[in-house]
Amino acid sequence: MQRSSEVSRSESRLLAALSTDLDGAFEALVSGYQDRLFGCAFRLLGDAGAAEEAAQDAFVRAYRALARYAPERVRALALRPWLYRILLNVVRNRVRGKHLVCTPLVRADGTPLELADQPSERPEEIVERADAACSLAAAVAALPDRLRTPLTLRHIDGLPYAEIAEILQQPVGTVKVYVHRGVGKLREVLSSVEAS
Repeated sequence: MQRSSEVSRSESRLLAALSTDLDGAFEALVSGYQDRLFGCAFRLLGDAGAAEEAAQDAFVRAYRALARYAPERVRALALRPWLYRILLNVVRNRVRGKHLVCTPLVRADGTPLELADQPSERPEEIVERADAACSLAAAVAALPDRLRTPLTLRHIDGLPYAEIAEILQQPVGTVKVYVHRGVGKLREVLSSVEAS
């Protein structure tokens, strides 16, 4: 509980600073959220360059919005859900018509990466893990957006259901159902992959 109250106090201070001096406080906003937004975008897009561009675009959009908002509206924002909502809109715009590409762990010359002779570090183990990770990434990418986004926010970003509901502007119960269905679909897909 104390961690949550510390976050809300620091968020309130940041919002107050943004409402009075947007240019001066915006750097603190970026430094506080850039890693989270990049990580979320990377998991949704599967490409570091595209994720970096998406996070930057989200910050540009956030800055422009904050510049238009009245100070009272800025101070009343639920900052983290608001930023994630902007990021998800940017990601959705980028994903339309594109598919994620999985690449195994290989050297630049195309040979499998070889590590120390520990069973878990043998090339075949690495390739199997890479294939499993690739299968999981492909299965997540194949989920419909209504299941993929809440599942990613919950199980990868670790956000609470209430916050995901606020980000997606859906009831908490709907978010829980979509996360549950997403997990079920992943189990179906991965079990059929293992069986074949």
